[in-house]
Order: sequence, then C-alpha cells, then structure tokens
Amino acid sequence: MEIQEKIELALGEMRKEKPRKFVQTVDLIVNLQKYSVKKNPINLFVTVPHKTKEKKVAGFFEMKNNFVDTITADDFKKYNDKKEIKKLVSKYDFFIAQASLMPKVATTFGRVLGPEGKMPSPQLGILMNADEKSILELKEKINSSIKIKVKEASIKIPIGKENANDSDLTENILAVYNELLKVLPREKENIKNLELKFTMTKPQKIAIR
Repeated sequence: MEIQEKIELALGEMRKEKPRKFVQTVDLIVNLQKYSVKKNPINLFVTVPHKTKEKKVAGFFEMKNNFVDTITADDFKKYNDKKEIKKLVSKYDFFIAQASLMPKVATTFGRVLGPEGKMPSPQLGILMNADEKSILELKEKINSSIKIKVKEASIKIPIGKENANDSDLTENILAVYNELLKVLPREKENIKNLELKFTMTKPQKIAIR
C-alpha cells in the first residue's frame, strides 16, 4: 500500500472518534531511528500547499506600516524589562525584521526570541526593504510554511486543522515527509514510522515500509 493511502486510512480512523467542542489540530509525529540529533541538527522551513493556520506576525521596522503590527526602533526602549519582552513574544507566532535593525533586535529581544525559536531568520524573516510588496509576500510565505526544528528523536509537527479536507491534509503531510527525507542522512532508513493524531485522539501508526 502506498504511503498516501495509509495516511488517508489513518485520517478516516481519526474521524470516527467522538467530536470535541473545539477544532482540533492535526499533528504529524515522525519517529526517527539510527539518527543522532546532536550530530545532525535539523532546522528547516517546509512550504506546504495548504495553509495550516493564519499566523500572527509582528515586524521590527524603521517606520510603522499598515500591513503588519510594527515595533519601530523608537519603541525598543519600552522593552528594557524581560517581562515586557516575554508578553510581546507570547502574543505573536512569528517575527520579521528589517535587515538594518537586526543588530538592535538581537541585543534587545534576542534573550527571549532566541530560546522561543522566534528570532527573525535569513531563511524566512529578514527583509532588506520594508515595502508593501515585500511584507505581503513574506507574510504569505510564512502562512504556508511549517518550521521544523529537531530536538529529539520524535518530531511533532502541526500540519493543519481537523476541519480541513483529507486531501489537503494528506498533501501537507507528504510535503513535510518528502522534505524531511531530503535532509535525513540515510533518508527512509532514519524514519522508524509516522503517527497521526488530532489533539485529543490516540495516535494512528503509519508504517513506511
């Protein structure tokens, strides 16, 4: 049986569970094997065909703009207190920045943004010009990207919501799976199995061999 069919079957099983009072997240769990997280840390953004959720984005820019909540250079002095920074960081899913401000962003906010994994990055988050077109394109890209940072041998990745249709969820899962295969040193050999679950359901195991 092809992996796509196995994913569709697993989603079908999950949908048999009793409905909850909220829209559950669909989690993909990738269990690794014969793989050292310390030797081969993985940190990548995967572009998926269907948005997983509308992310809350804030920007560190020279000047205020209307396309994203902005923290300007003049606002930085408000954030001397670590508590204030933590409050700001918990409010947003993602931060972007104008390249010219990055040194100041690092010194003012880095101590909280870094450990939270929300530091604007060259991969997806730093703009040379904070013009409308660049900001809107970047926001679109962020909304169709999933960040994968491997810290342990089991990777949990939210890939959508249960109210999405199965074909969209399957396409997102396959996009993530195929990108992971490219960065794992022994490709399929490094994957023990996949699991799929809604927030409140038991995981459905998916064998890949």
